[in-house]
Amino acid sequence: MKVVIRRRVAVVLCGLMGAALLSPERVRAQTRLNFVSCPIVRDTATVPCWLTRHDGELYYMGIQTDVSAEFHPPYLGHRVLVEGTVADPDHRICGGIVLEPIKISVMPELDGSCNTILPAEARYSIDFNPRPPGPSGGRLAFQAPPGGEPATPAPAAGPKTFHLYFDVDQGVAFRHPAMLIEVRDYAASIGARRISVHGSRGATLLSNGELLVESEGIAQRRAEQVGTLLQGLGLAARITSGYSTQAVAADGIDDWMSRGVEIRVEP
Repeated sequence: MKVVIRRRVAVVLCGLMGAALLSPERVRAQTRLNFVSCPIVRDTATVPCWLTRHDGELYYMGIQTDVSAEFHPPYLGHRVLVEGTVADPDHRICGGIVLEPIKISVMPELDGSCNTILPAEARYSIDFNPRPPGPSGGRLAFQAPPGGEPATPAPAAGPKTFHLYFDVDQGVAFRHPAMLIEVRDYAASIGARRISVHGSRGATLLSNGELLVESEGIAQRRAEQVGTLLQGLGLAARITSGYSTQAVAADGIDDWMSRGVEIRVEP
């Protein structure tokens, strides 16, 4: 019995030692990262890609595309809040480790040090077909997605809640009108009598332990902007706006969802 116990202890110790000897790259796998840094543009033979650097490592954010893409690239001259997960430390694009999923938020303050542009290198390529000459093929904010007529939705009934998310200390942006149109259509379909709008002030727990909190007044600004836009859509419903002055508690997991506006549509 004692021999068996000792063998089991030895196996456990070996496993612990093996885990301790894992390479830093393997330890980083499945690691969630939240940090603020400068965006970097790398040119390629097809389309520029966006990178950023954190703790001496290069990370890939996405490519430069038009407004129809899910990824909205940052821009030089501003730092960016990056919230992402290292799924595979060996998976690199444009030389940077891929963060997937990833959310980025352009910081409103100017930063002249964020101006790095890297030249194209043959070893870095993007599997992307550049659009032909002429106007962009990206759809407009109020256009239906490509692929023919959209599928017929299920009949609308009952109350429904919609969520809009924002960049740090930013209000309504180009990506929000499509959601507001969806709110309008739903409200009209159920004959909504009341729409309540509630703005939130977000916070993000960074990987270095610091807490990034949005400025005071941002929740009110968002709620009032969204309420005004909904009123401009000609809805018959009574629209009320409210907001929270306190920042939502942050835990480093999907903190981007705290920077939002909740829209409640009721019949």
